[in-house]
Amino acid sequence: MTLVHHVNLQPFVGGGEVFTRALTRAFVAAGAQVTLYCHPRNAFWRSLASERVSLRAVEHERGLPELLPRERSLVLTESPIPAPVLEALAARHRLAGFAHMPLYQRSGESLRPYHLLATVSRYCIELLRKEGLPHIYPEPVYGSADVARSDAPVLRRSPLIVDRRKLRDVLLGALEKTLETASTRKEPFRKRPGLTLGVVSLISPIKQFPALFGILVPRLAAHAQVNLEIFGNGSYAQLRDLKRALAPLGHRARFWGYQENVAAVYPQLDYLLTGLPEKEALGLNAIEAQCCGTPVLAPDAPPFTETVQDGASGFRYRDPRADGGAHFAEIVRRILGGLPRPDPRVAAREHLAQFSEAALAGRARRLLAALSDLE
Repeated sequence: MTLVHHVNLQPFVGGGEVFTRALTRAFVAAGAQVTLYCHPRNAFWRSLASERVSLRAVEHERGLPELLPRERSLVLTESPIPAPVLEALAARHRLAGFAHMPLYQRSGESLRPYHLLATVSRYCIELLRKEGLPHIYPEPVYGSADVARSDAPVLRRSPLIVDRRKLRDVLLGALEKTLETASTRKEPFRKRPGLTLGVVSLISPIKQFPALFGILVPRLAAHAQVNLEIFGNGSYAQLRDLKRALAPLGHRARFWGYQENVAAVYPQLDYLLTGLPEKEALGLNAIEAQCCGTPVLAPDAPPFTETVQDGASGFRYRDPRADGGAHFAEIVRRILGGLPRPDPRVAAREHLAQFSEAALAGRARRLLAALSDLE
């Protein structure tokens, strides 16, 4: 039995954490035993604990070398590791890592200590190759939709991620809780009349939402029947910039915070909106939405050319930075004029099959074989 020491020390939940959870389950399905090293304040991992998955709390990467076995073991990282720790791990263990961030305007030098590098899309593989990095796993390890329904209701929550290292964030978080009324905190989501566009995502710099909506909002503001619902959380700066970009929509743009039960969110959206493309590795939210029957509106560029089948699982539009959002606006006008809304589960069934749990289990078996061959 292969024993995998799987590392993700992020204190928050984003696409990389959803991928880590799905891959851990796929490793188990492929016959592996997994020890997952995770941040103690991130409750996202608790449901994974089982006979085949053990959880080890690690607050900082510096603690990893002492917690890992003394003997040479298989270590797979999914969150950033500081260079000194990475070098120590590479010297003792068979070390593999996922490059979850595309090497777009970024150096790949920090990735060189890995004995094997894997990533989640053909787009990211090509960027790794252009950087001249060795030992690249040749198959994109596509994630799967991890949208099992829970009993958690879709209620309004704060969209602010409080960075406890910053006094400003701590004070703002406390003030926000004070100003919120009990009724506001417990407000359930209800779809409003008209066309509902939604964002279901961590509000992070790689998504570039402020830049995207700075272009698209004037186009959306022209249609009073279009509403925008934001499900996700982010830092103070990202939220500030996004709210500024959405200001022309007024009450038609609402924030709901991070939602555990995304399976209850997607079916209430007419279309999911992605962020801008080049800093995005794959876009698990686009896969999740399609598997729930919700089509996607995405820029016509990698990696969305791998995840969104134009006309069948959604619509791809020209990069709005190139045409000021004209093509996006044309698609919205056509939708409002009666353009049929595709159901990805029907129109793109074969396309979605590559993002299924069964497909991920097959990829996990092949990846385990490659990891076991590392010297």
